[in-house]
Order: sequence, then C-alpha cells, then structure tokens
Amino acid sequence: MDHQEMAYESPARPDAARRFALWRSGRRILSGRRPVTLHESLAALGADARTAVGPLESPDVYGDGVVAELEQRVADLLGKPAALFFPTGTMAQQVALRCWARRQGEPVVAAHPLYHLETHERRAYRRLTGLDAVWPTTAPRLPTAAELREFDEPFGVLMLELPLRAAGFVLPGWGELTAAVAAARERRAAVHLDGARLWEAAAHYGLPLPRLAALGDSVYVSFYKALGAMSGAALAGGADLVAEARPWRHRYGGLVHQQWPAALSALAALGRELPRLPEYLAQAAVVAEGLGRVLAEVPGGRLHPEPPHTHQFQLLLPHPPERLTEANLRHAELTGDALFGGFAESREPGLAVTEVTVLAPALAWTAEQVADSFAGFLKLLGPV
Repeated sequence: MDHQEMAYESPARPDAARRFALWRSGRRILSGRRPVTLHESLAALGADARTAVGPLESPDVYGDGVVAELEQRVADLLGKPAALFFPTGTMAQQVALRCWARRQGEPVVAAHPLYHLETHERRAYRRLTGLDAVWPTTAPRLPTAAELREFDEPFGVLMLELPLRAAGFVLPGWGELTAAVAAARERRAAVHLDGARLWEAAAHYGLPLPRLAALGDSVYVSFYKALGAMSGAALAGGADLVAEARPWRHRYGGLVHQQWPAALSALAALGRELPRLPEYLAQAAVVAEGLGRVLAEVPGGRLHPEPPHTHQFQLLLPHPPERLTEANLRHAELTGDALFGGFAESREPGLAVTEVTVLAPALAWTAEQVADSFAGFLKLLGPV
C-alpha cells in the first residue's frame, strides 16, 4: 500500500476507558470536548429537539421534515441555491466529484497527497467512482495560482481543502486563495471546496460564509467536527448540481429511512457553536502563547502554524508517541488537567504530533495557566 492509498483507521485504544474516565472527571480540559455517556448524549438530543424544532414536529421519512429544514438552513448560510444532506462527508465528496466529472467531461481531479480524499477515504474516488487525481504540488500547503497555470496535465475540477488539516490546519492568504481559484477557472475547471472545516476558515478570514463559499462551485461541510453535532454532512451548490447528486446519494446508500437524530443535532449545533468559532480562534492564540512560553526550552518542540490559523493547530514534541500518551494520562491523574488528545509519529523524524483543538472547555484557561500545566506535563517525560 503506497502513501496515496493509506487507509485511516481508529481502533479502540487500550487506554480508552482510562482516558474517558479521566477526561470526564477532569478539573480542566485544554483540547477537545468533555466526553459524555450514551445516556447524556440522549438527554442532550432531547434538549436539542426542544431548542431546534416545535413540539409537534414528526420524524423525517427519507429526508423530509427536519432534514429538509437543515438542508435549507445550510444553503442559506452558504449563499448557495440548494444543499443536500449526507450521512458522511466521504459520501458527499464522492458524489460531488462524480457529478463534476460527468459535467466537465474530464475524470481527473486536481488534489493533494495530504487531502482527506487521499489519506482517509481508501481511494474511493478511484475504486468506486473511476476517477483519477493529479497533484499540482506536494508541498504541505494548497497549490498556488502559478502552479495551477503551469501544471502540464489536464483536470476537470480543482479540489481545495480549507483548511489543510494534515499540514497543520493551514490556510493560504485570501489573495493567494482567490488567485488559485481564478487560475483554475482560467483552465475552465470547476472548483470544489472540501469544507469539512469551512466554518472555522471563515472565522480566520473574518469574512461572511457566503463570500468564502462563493469561491467553490460546490462545497461540502461537516456537522460533527467544529460544530460537535452527532454526525452528518451536506453538499451545497447550484440547484442542478444538487438535483444530479440526489439520486447518486441513493445509489451510494445514503438515502436512510430516518435521519432526524443527526439532522436535529446539526441544526442545534449550527445555532449554538457557529457563533462561537471566532471566540475559539481568539482563545487558540492564548493557548498557543502559553504553550510557546515553555516550548522555548524544549529542543525541537514547536507549534504549527504559529500563530494558529484556526482553533486547531499542531504541537510537535521530541519524544515517542507512547511515552507522551502515558505522560498525558498520568498528568491528568495527578493534576486533574486533561491537556491533549492522542499522539502519533509526525512526518518529521524524531518528533511526535498531537492536534490541539480549542473549544468551550479551553476558554477558562489563561496563557499562564497553560504554561504552568504544560511545564508539569513535560517534567513527567524527563530528558529528551
């Protein structure tokens, strides 16, 4: 299996139960959400129902009712004529690219080796949809306008992942982004936005969502990442594109009898979390400042990007992932401070990486508190 065909798996970690208990009972959480039990999740869904829909709302049947309401809400938020709910983002992406390939008469997508499309979807675009991908750049960033103009292979659609997660949740400058889109359109290519984290990209640019979404002829958005909903995604674009995508959603197995729990959770999350994303972005700078004060004394340790482009960023440390994971759990046991998620090998030899995600629980931290707790965590590791 080559790097273009890497499969992403999330096996149950042996420390999962220990971590769940520590993060539930923790005094403070720096990265991510406080975990909840199944019963608590059901109670929260009931609260979402009381917030998002009326008392006589009936469950959907094959996508009417609350699902249709969610689709219209997303279309309005993004300034697109129509939107279609999907149970997963992977399915939404495959359907969008299939539709564009037919419309453009070109089965090649301009992508990137670090895109979710390549690393987390088992190459479904090729194995299920019969498409191919080319890479105008392999640098850990989006392609530039010059690279797109000079690229010597044809492509029918340019895909842009905003932000590019695997490179550190990085975003290009607004001028760079609009220039890349213009270069693609000069080549008569369509532009599809992998906007799993488009909500927070808009916070970075300080722009209304419709202006950012207007860069794409189609846009995919996720409901469970930054928004914290149960699951689900949407594909937004022109009415004719969405009409073409609808039967393909059925063919791919996405027309589920009832999807009201996911749709209800997403509607409530849009109202609750979307307005808070600028606050999370601002707090990410505070958290990064606190971590940075201590990292100055750690050889090779660093943040990326610095400052963060969104409420998520990478922390790289010169220790084995297993050692960091155990120290993370031990620190939570000793102090009640639940700092980080899991650690993994980074693309840089000798460095492990974790993704720091600043959400509501992190708002209570000051930079000084972050620095003090992080310093205590590092003491558990000993020398590099």
